[in-house]
Amino acid sequence: MKYCKQERGILGSTTEWDLIVIGGGATGLGTALDSASRGFKTLLLEQSDFAKGTSSRSTKLVHGGVRYLAQGDISLVYQALRERGLLQVNAAHLVSKEEFIIPCFSWFSVAKYLAGLKMYDWLSGKYSFGRSKFLSRKEVCAKIPGLDDKGLIGGISYFDGKFDDARLAVNIAQTCMEQGGTVLNYVKVTGLLKDENGKISGVSAFDSITETKHKLYAKAVVNATGVFVDDILQMNIPNAEKLVRPSQGVHVVLNSSFLNSDSALMIPETSDKRVLFAVPWHSRLLVGTTDTPIESHSLEPRALDQEIDFILSTASQYFKTEVTKKDVLSVFAGLRPLAAPGKNDTNSTKEISRDHKLIVSDSGLVTITGGKWTTYRKMSEETVNQVIRTANLEDRKCVTKELRIHSSEVSSSKSHLKIYGTDRPFIEELVNENPEWNAKLHPHFPNIKAEIVWAVRNEMAYTVEDVLARRLRILFVDVRAAMEMSRDVAKLMAAELNKGADWIEDQVREFKAIANQYLLEPQIETEEILLTK
Repeated sequence: MKYCKQERGILGSTTEWDLIVIGGGATGLGTALDSASRGFKTLLLEQSDFAKGTSSRSTKLVHGGVRYLAQGDISLVYQALRERGLLQVNAAHLVSKEEFIIPCFSWFSVAKYLAGLKMYDWLSGKYSFGRSKFLSRKEVCAKIPGLDDKGLIGGISYFDGKFDDARLAVNIAQTCMEQGGTVLNYVKVTGLLKDENGKISGVSAFDSITETKHKLYAKAVVNATGVFVDDILQMNIPNAEKLVRPSQGVHVVLNSSFLNSDSALMIPETSDKRVLFAVPWHSRLLVGTTDTPIESHSLEPRALDQEIDFILSTASQYFKTEVTKKDVLSVFAGLRPLAAPGKNDTNSTKEISRDHKLIVSDSGLVTITGGKWTTYRKMSEETVNQVIRTANLEDRKCVTKELRIHSSEVSSSKSHLKIYGTDRPFIEELVNENPEWNAKLHPHFPNIKAEIVWAVRNEMAYTVEDVLARRLRILFVDVRAAMEMSRDVAKLMAAELNKGADWIEDQVREFKAIANQYLLEPQIETEEILLTK
């Protein structure tokens, strides 16, 4: 079995690639997988870690989009519901059904939401996750004991999907490699190469792990860098008009005792006419999100005070127990790359398209932006189809509808290791190799030391942040616990990466500086560190 342990020396070869994909988020990884599975010689380059940006900061939903249905975007919902069904089959170890309950405080609300969700059921067809239905007041209270039932008439139950976004990204990278593709994190594209006719012929790049520069040649290049697409477009044409308008979404994580439920809560209309979710995730409660237009982008966006206040005050209106800042275990922000050509002066994200945009520059650069995790596979298929036309590649059929993601399996196991799917036995073998690796990393979490060793050996984890943010998700679940285990994680990684004491200290210091931004009350002074190395 081939794992995501790519030999970085491949960049030193004189190979010409069929396709180079820039960006290791959902769309970039999906595009690389689609390309490699069609038999094209494919290289993906990510400037940081896989899913470092938007793709690890979602609301963890695999869904058709109930709010898009309310906005009348039937075709987007129809497509997303089908992709939701395919993803549940192809990544069965990470995607699960989740019951969502909409509390209703008037009979008009009951009629409105039930009618809308019956349409949602109908659009899902054979890919249905379960039928929506009316719940009595008593049934709602039994399912969500932490819900404030004052004035409650009943509720609507419907089903959607829940997943672990960053882990899916890693598994897609592994699947791409199994299909013959090459994927590398920590390689930053620094420029675009062009031939004498001004057509894209490759990229220049810097590998921050080996500290080497490279010129890499390809028949086609795809820009799938999310909120960073304009940076690449301006490498192609300086001062090019901006294609995206970033929107910031913030989530807070609370103790699961606030709702004490296995069901998720969907608040259908907040004070700003949006929706808010409270979703059980990794034994905690994820609450969000906001939708705030912003002017700039970064790898570590920060939640604004007004966004945090909005989430906490809205949640407090529906929870029996008031939520305060001291209850927040972690807060994180993500940036949505909303496609907005010609609308850069709008301040309303409602006016910006949620669908994706596929654009071909005169130079042959193919840019894909917008969309969401649920539809990443379909977006990737469309992108590779466009690449075939643009670069005159052999017309080969897409096979990803039936392609299982690495480690996919259906399991009824209660072990936290089930998220590793078919890789789980290999992690258990590591414990046999060294019984000390069976020790827990923290008393409040089930994760064991063997998972760190596995992440370094087989999942291309190079930093403490890679492990605690995106391989184990602890940073997103409980910041203080993540800080407490950071030194042990650094020591385990240092042994695997052959690093010394200075590296351990640097990693702990840098991780705590990043983790500090996920806390509402910082524990340490923020340090100036290079986040995009």
